[in-house]
Amino acid sequence: MKDWSIQARELANCNCNFGCPCQFGVLPTTGNCEAVVVYDIEKGHYGDTRLDGLRAAGIYKWPGAIHEGNGECQLIIDERADADQREALEAIMSGKDTEEMATMWFVYSAMAPNKHPTLTAPIELDWDQDERSGHAKVGNAFSVKVGPIPNIVTGAPHRVSIQLPHGFEFRHAEMASGSARTGDSAISLEFNSSHAHLANLHLTGQGVAAA
Repeated sequence: MKDWSIQARELANCNCNFGCPCQFGVLPTTGNCEAVVVYDIEKGHYGDTRLDGLRAAGIYKWPGAIHEGNGECQLIIDERADADQREALEAIMSGKDTEEMATMWFVYSAMAPNKHPTLTAPIELDWDQDERSGHAKVGNAFSVKVGPIPNIVTGAPHRVSIQLPHGFEFRHAEMASGSARTGDSAISLEFNSSHAHLANLHLTGQGVAAA
């Protein structure tokens, strides 16, 4: 198994209600799961290949809950990555060199047998985790915008965070409201004011690294 590590910021937006039932072991809000995710890699490697400063993204769609499988996915790799870096990121995000069920990438890949060709694109982003706000544009594949969850009565920012001591994606994440739309991608999705989260990741082939 090749050694790898990724330290990154993650912005995710899915079709479920705020908070995302998956985080609580509950079935999806509308019975199926759809999501877009962007990763901003601060530090990383795959074997001897450095991944510092690169970005990546994914589009995912399942007809039911993720664990029921039969989903589809499409990865998007930063156009700045060279051939070795593209291969490395695709391997990591496809669950290669990862212990079974150790990361969300392993699970997503195993549960999405319908894999579309990986794209390369410029990935633009600007977000503030503490403010739960920001946006990202992944070439022409998709765009996503997030902001604080509004208080149901006053509309004021309502701050919520989730702790997952044994999570396979993150240990802590800020919850937000997100809207996204795909474009020139193999998977067509559109969300409006649905669940989003911003988190810091530190993943290896063995799972989430100890703090």
